Amino acid sequence: MNIFKRLYDYRELLKTSIKKDIGGKYKNSFLGVLWSFVNPLLQILVYAIIFPLIMKSDIENYVVFMVCGLIPWNYFSTVINRASFVMIENGNIIKKVYFPREILPLSLVTSETVNFLISSILILLFTFGYGLGLTINILFYPLVLLVQFVLLLGISLFVSSITVYFRDLQHFIGVLLQLFFYATPIVYAVDVIPENFQWILKFNPMTYIIEGYRDIFWGQTSPDIMTLLVVLAIGIVLCITGYLVFNKLQKKFAEEL
Repeated sequence: MNIFKRLYDYRELLKTSIKKDIGGKYKNSFLGVLWSFVNPLLQILVYAIIFPLIMKSDIENYVVFMVCGLIPWNYFSTVINRASFVMIENGNIIKKVYFPREILPLSLVTSETVNFLISSILILLFTFGYGLGLTINILFYPLVLLVQFVLLLGISLFVSSITVYFRDLQHFIGVLLQLFFYATPIVYAVDVIPENFQWILKFNPMTYIIEGYRDIFWGQTSPDIMTLLVVLAIGIVLCITGYLVFNKLQKKFAEEL
């Protein structure tokens, strides 16, 4: 329970770190926060052309289908990529000032969650633009977001601490995320994957998270609560074990940085 006490004691630093991260992401940028829309919009444009036209995808309202996968994926990949650099980027502060080091990955995940919430406006725009609208199932959105947040926090604790000692992991993560993109049902439906490869999707927690968003906005149904709770349990286990690893390794962060 000491971790919660430390975070509470340093809550003002945590708030400041989150605000700084959100405000500094597009600092001195002409478009500013609009990049939260421009970047995914450009990706959506590319995939909206390639898959329905060139690859002949016959999924109804394909753009909405794809947006429900692409924007949550961007949230996921951005957090993991940034987590591999977060300790190294803050090396000077870590070496000079004491504060709970857990604040760095926590503020990173939280600030990117805010950016994801802003980007989620695109999902709403496309949902209404294609005439789907919203249903009562939008009430499940916070649950799916909570599951993804907890999962990302657990992974970030692992990645941020381990990369302090193994810098090559930063480059490996970039390659792994590219492979992971195609192992996640972002631009294709789960049922198009051959049966002998279905296990890849079943062991991929992002499959259930993206399907959860997709059920809410594209399918207009309630998500599979049981599978989401299972992924939430996995995320909690990752948070606990990730913190134990983080706590063990942080003792020599200053020396390594």
